[in-house]
Amino acid sequence: MRFLVLLACALSIATAQAATRPTERSKQKAQAEAQRAGIQQKLNALKKDINRTESEKEDAADELAESEEAISDANRALRELGDEQSATNTKLKDLAAQQEQLAQTIALQKRQLAKLLREHYVAGNEDRIKLLLSGDNPNRINRDLQMMAYVSQAQARLLTSLRTNLAAVEANQAETQNARDELEEIAQEQRDQKTLLEKEKAKHASLVANLSSKLVAQRKEASKLEQDAQRMSGLVDRLTKLIREQEIAAEKERKRQQALAAARAKAAAEAKARALARARELQAERERLAREAAKNGKPYKPPAPIKEEEPQVAEQPVETKPAPRSADTALAADLPSGTFESLRGRLMAPISGTVGARFGAKRADGPVWKGMFFKAPEGTDVRAIGPGRVVHAAWMRGWGNMIIVNHGGEYLSIYGFNETLLKHVGDAVKAGEVIASAGSTGGNGESGLYFELRHLGKPIDPAGWVKF
Repeated sequence: MRFLVLLACALSIATAQAATRPTERSKQKAQAEAQRAGIQQKLNALKKDINRTESEKEDAADELAESEEAISDANRALRELGDEQSATNTKLKDLAAQQEQLAQTIALQKRQLAKLLREHYVAGNEDRIKLLLSGDNPNRINRDLQMMAYVSQAQARLLTSLRTNLAAVEANQAETQNARDELEEIAQEQRDQKTLLEKEKAKHASLVANLSSKLVAQRKEASKLEQDAQRMSGLVDRLTKLIREQEIAAEKERKRQQALAAARAKAAAEAKARALARARELQAERERLAREAAKNGKPYKPPAPIKEEEPQVAEQPVETKPAPRSADTALAADLPSGTFESLRGRLMAPISGTVGARFGAKRADGPVWKGMFFKAPEGTDVRAIGPGRVVHAAWMRGWGNMIIVNHGGEYLSIYGFNETLLKHVGDAVKAGEVIASAGSTGGNGESGLYFELRHLGKPIDPAGWVKF
């Protein structure tokens, strides 16, 4: 009974302590948000530069931007929360299994301890002093003393093991409570995100209803399509220039560091050579003085050794331009040269859908297609065609929620009309990794994905690169 009371007290104390502790998930989430804020700053500056010479209200579709971006953010947050919830539920199942196993172990140990105490009682419950003074047969006394020692050792081992398991129960209970707290946080965030999502979807539906006729009329104008194409080209040109500048700056910094290291090595070698030459001169002078002393019959007293200073490595006049900041180099692909080109003809399709328009085909209401359009239901996974780094992930007029991946070698893949963007600027992605979900944002009348491939800023036919 005493053990049950101790166990109940330990569990209640652990529960009270766990309730006051912040969860690990809260700390990790705060750190992640702080890192994302720095990268998003760079994107916002680029977006302002693109829109500087255009009016945000020039096209009626601009009114959809805020709503569609909010829906994308809410959907992404719900997806991430779902993943967290699944992982936390798995953790809770594992903890519950551990708790059950510990409970079974403790129950077994209690039964063993009770059995030992019962056997001790049946044996007479005699203490050692009383047994020694009983005057009984010495062999029996010795046997009984050994038996009592065995029982005491077994009791001690069981008690030690029981205390260890009780401590493990307390730690398990604290971890379980933390997981439950995290689940409650996730559930509350899901409720908030769902409320926001429903509100934004209602707002979006109202906007679409109010502006649909106007958008249809605008989309029939070739000039509007040309403006969309120019806007896309302007963004790609700026991104290409920015990436190229960053790569040049990174290469200069690498060469600067190499030159600095070489200069330091050369200076150290020269200093070492001078020290060796000086040592040889001193040795030659000592030998000359010794010969003269021997010739004149005088004792030779060597001069006191001169303490030589350690050679100082002088800094060479190397360019001291500061290294690029991490936020500026977030667009680099960090892939070996030629990686993307080596995958030509073997790149995976960006989506599972029907091809609605091919590269170079004439559009009924405007210029030719510079990419491909895939028809697909809303929410269909959009995947990166190859490894790279996200350099743009935001809403853009005419293209909706759009994401651009830099594959190195000035190759860019573009994914437009998405319902949800699942990656942030600066995220590294693998071939086949889900980066967005298909939709009809940007005023597009049909759900699907617009896909484009560019090299040196110019659109190229994806058919020769991607396995459709």
